Amino acid sequence: MITIEKFPEYLLQQYNNFRKEVPSMTKAHRFIDNMIYFLFPFKIDKKCTLPLIELNIAQLQIDLRDILTPLEPVLEDSANNLTRDFFTSVPAIYENLVQDAKLFVDFDPAARSVESVILYYPGFYAIAVYRLSHELFKLKIPYLPRMISEFAHSKTGIDIHPGALIGNHFFIDHGTGVVIGETTIIGNNVKIYQGVTLGALSVAKSMKGKKRHPTLEDNVIVYSGSTILGGDTIVGHDTIVGGNVWLTRSVPPNSVVYHESKVIIRDSKDFKEPINFVI
Repeated sequence: MITIEKFPEYLLQQYNNFRKEVPSMTKAHRFIDNMIYFLFPFKIDKKCTLPLIELNIAQLQIDLRDILTPLEPVLEDSANNLTRDFFTSVPAIYENLVQDAKLFVDFDPAARSVESVILYYPGFYAIAVYRLSHELFKLKIPYLPRMISEFAHSKTGIDIHPGALIGNHFFIDHGTGVVIGETTIIGNNVKIYQGVTLGALSVAKSMKGKKRHPTLEDNVIVYSGSTILGGDTIVGHDTIVGGNVWLTRSVPPNSVVYHESKVIIRDSKDFKEPINFVI
């Protein structure tokens, strides 16, 4: 048993056993939010001038290089080159995000404008962070993509692994409890609702590097509470998956998949005594 007096020395020994090639979590969280503010400056300030935009992008590049510097012993390229490659992809990411926001407006009657979606829709924020973290994941940068995606998870309740492949015009409504696994493939114009899980049938370590999560083809809609599992499970294009469905096998295109349940409504006066729920 380690006494509290000896604990600082023990803690220092343990610290020296950990790998030091890790980025700062605080800097990572600040960086991703600053990226969102850079892309959509009206979230924090109505002012937007060309000199200010140029200044912000220069600072963001400095920030990313600073985050990547401790990782250089384990990176496949220099921090400078990886920073350059990431920011080369930013214009395309921005265009994708604008299209995502427009889909929210087109599909959700509560969405008043593209600006409102960008300002406060948790589904859009989670998608924005995913698209940025996915680019870092493609560059094979360790730690940082998951740091960023888990930050969005903590803020929105939406868990999107940065390794997932998600097409254009993606829509998550409400979003709380959504889980999208690492090897998930999602096509274009896909819409999913709260509580949807796109997961694996098995969590065995031997499945590492294999496709464990399902594929959703173009124009699929998955309603709330549904669970779709397995790397061989393909939901064909233009399919609707109803709420609370448990799906572990493929379905052809243009299908409607639903869970049939029975709801009974009775007059409470028919009961001799009330139903009491005790927790």
